[in-house]
Amino acid sequence: MASLYEINQSILNCVEVEPGTTVNMETGEVIDLEKLSLLKMERSEKIRNIALWIKNLKADAKALKEEKEGFYKRQKAAENKAAQLESYLANVLDGEKVKETEFAIGWRKSKAVTITDEKKLPEIFLIAQPPKVDKTAIGKALKDGEDVPGAELIENMNIQIK
Repeated sequence: MASLYEINQSILNCVEVEPGTTVNMETGEVIDLEKLSLLKMERSEKIRNIALWIKNLKADAKALKEEKEGFYKRQKAAENKAAQLESYLANVLDGEKVKETEFAIGWRKSKAVTITDEKKLPEIFLIAQPPKVDKTAIGKALKDGEDVPGAELIENMNIQIK
């Protein structure tokens, strides 16, 4: 079966030299209009199939994204609940060790840094971060007619399949 590109090329290479007679300009082959009509039908069917495939893939991607977001919310809820219960248990036990057959609760010391005043920190302990481009603000400014050096608003043609 021919690809959509090959079908397009076959149609573009056909020129009607006299009513009812079409010639492929690339090969010199004489093609009757019925064959050309079949090529167009085959092209139309391929376009239809590809468009429907795209719609299905986008629907699958959307469903998978929603499912992923649902799993992420469930994951975060479980992590938060575990942290709450751990904090509650730590307050109740207050350093007491507990050992059972299914679990053991112990304690270990750790150290954590707490920043009391970020403005007083020496510069050596600060991490420089590159500025980020705010494309939304630039787009709004350009749409409002402002001149933004180093940026321009480009109009694109995006395919939409419904």
